[in-house]
Amino acid sequence: MIIGTLPFPSGALSQDFFWTGPGGIQMLSVQPDTKPKGCAGCNRKIKDRYLLKALDKYWHEDCLKCACCDCRLGEVGSTLYTKANLILCRRDYLRLFGVTGNCAACSKLIPAFEMVMRAKDNVYHLDCFACQLCNQRFCVGDKFFLKNNMILCQTDYEEGLMKEGYAPQVR
Repeated sequence: MIIGTLPFPSGALSQDFFWTGPGGIQMLSVQPDTKPKGCAGCNRKIKDRYLLKALDKYWHEDCLKCACCDCRLGEVGSTLYTKANLILCRRDYLRLFGVTGNCAACSKLIPAFEMVMRAKDNVYHLDCFACQLCNQRFCVGDKFFLKNNMILCQTDYEEGLMKEGYAPQVR
């Protein structure tokens, strides 16, 4: 198997959230000759130089915040999540609604917002994703082998082949 992607969040995102992808939160320059728009957060007119557009509404930069941690969503990227009438940052959405699981190597809990590596149906903490015989860490593009649910580097896998006398299968 070849590691070819960056780690990703362990929490499975459910179908009942709204996610605005690239360009989802847009920062717009207010034109001086236009009528001020109303802010969806505070209901006051937006007289600032810039405003945010998200969820088909207009916002002051300070008013579009995560309902849990109060981070300004315009500063943390162009993504937001909504569920149960809450506007959330990615981390809080995953913390509240993501699915947790256990690491296949150490059996400890993996929070839904934590970045993980996957091999077939197994999920691993980033620190646990290493050869389980020699502890060699893998880099993107390195080959690794999954034998009896154990992650092995190429050297340890091939040594096992010599001892057991079976043909290698790179996955």
